[in-house]
Amino acid sequence: MKRENFQSRLGFLLVSAGCAIGIGNVWKFPYVTGANGGGVFVLFYLLFLVIMGVPVLTMELAMGRASRKSAVLGYKALEPKGSKWHLHGWVCVLGCLILMMYYTTVAGWMLGYFFKFLTGQFTATMDTTAVDGVFNTMLANPAEMTIFMGIIVAAGFAVCSFGIQKGLERISKWMMLALLALIVILAVNSILLDDTGEGLKFYLLPDFDRAMEVGLGNVIMAAMNQAFFTLSLGIAAIEIFGSFMSRDHSLTGEAVRICVLDTFVAIMSGLIIFPACFAFGVEPGNGPPLIFQTLPNVFLNMTGGRVWGTLFFLFMTFASFTTVIAVFENLLSSAIDNFGWSRKKAVLIHLVAVFLLSLPCVLGYNLWSGVKPLGMDDILTFEDFVVSNLLLPLGSLVYLLFCVSKWGWGFDNYLAECNTGTGLKMPRYFKFYFQFILPILVLVILIQGLI
Repeated sequence: MKRENFQSRLGFLLVSAGCAIGIGNVWKFPYVTGANGGGVFVLFYLLFLVIMGVPVLTMELAMGRASRKSAVLGYKALEPKGSKWHLHGWVCVLGCLILMMYYTTVAGWMLGYFFKFLTGQFTATMDTTAVDGVFNTMLANPAEMTIFMGIIVAAGFAVCSFGIQKGLERISKWMMLALLALIVILAVNSILLDDTGEGLKFYLLPDFDRAMEVGLGNVIMAAMNQAFFTLSLGIAAIEIFGSFMSRDHSLTGEAVRICVLDTFVAIMSGLIIFPACFAFGVEPGNGPPLIFQTLPNVFLNMTGGRVWGTLFFLFMTFASFTTVIAVFENLLSSAIDNFGWSRKKAVLIHLVAVFLLSLPCVLGYNLWSGVKPLGMDDILTFEDFVVSNLLLPLGSLVYLLFCVSKWGWGFDNYLAECNTGTGLKMPRYFKFYFQFILPILVLVILIQGLI
């Protein structure tokens, strides 16, 4: 079967950026920034994105483009004869599946809140307790969460059933353009609120005294983690798009563009949240409840709050859904490549499997609330720990070693593929950094995450 390609370079960039841009950008980034002193965290985040994120991103893209295959067969096509690097390809497939086992539920929360604001379930007369109660009531209702999770799963596989160009590329392009427009509108509205100066100062001006209160080492480690995880590296989520892209442009240039889009969304999310939080006297480091409990209270105190809340959660739905369909495509392509399934068969089997495997996360907040794997708070926390703290950093370390060591694909082969095409080139003198320093940085993230 002839492998599909992206119809345009813009399509590739927006789909790849859509995979990287997700809940981590607009949910985790703001509250981690708030908890780690603001501007100094942002400064280190940008540094680590350049020195860690871009290199590993080029490696996933290089393997995909050189092999023209999904993870397992991609490793087999490039690995030295008799080696077993391709076993990691199956771990990548598993990682994508576990990621979707809880990501679809959180994406369903975003969709649910969009409808709640749209239909007027949030009103200006609600106090803080009532707003908090909406989220708690939703978590306690397995039927409601299952419906919204099911909509996300069904819609995601429906898009992917049309293939790369007619499904994934076409829908992702429009959703990403809408997402970028929405985030600019929301950020401008937030900045124009009264008394936002302190919020902007907290967010954009590095204050090392404030960072020292948190602990500079903690801030640096948090920035390293966020920069690394924001790109969804290590489970072949990005590699698959390398297998569909043209060889006209160098991979370093494309990786930088993807990172710029990803970072733009994260930074703009902060411009939405921090000015609004400071304008209404809300603590910006409130943690995960920031999106579903703190921000609805902020919106309800704004003029036209129902409209702004609706637009915000539409934006959040788009951000999460672009990641969902990108990872779904990875699962489908792996099944088509490895088992010879038709796209229709792969869609039907994965639709049922992902829906059923997502149910434990849904039930973990109500019927199965007593289930606490490894003593963690709930099933979602455990599944996220497996992916974020284990599979992503470990997988990135494997990709890195495969691309730079003589026992894998090798640095020269990686560099040749990376620099094929016009655009920004990866310098050869980075070899020492890639072989000896970058693996240590990734290993630090892995060990710190497990601890």
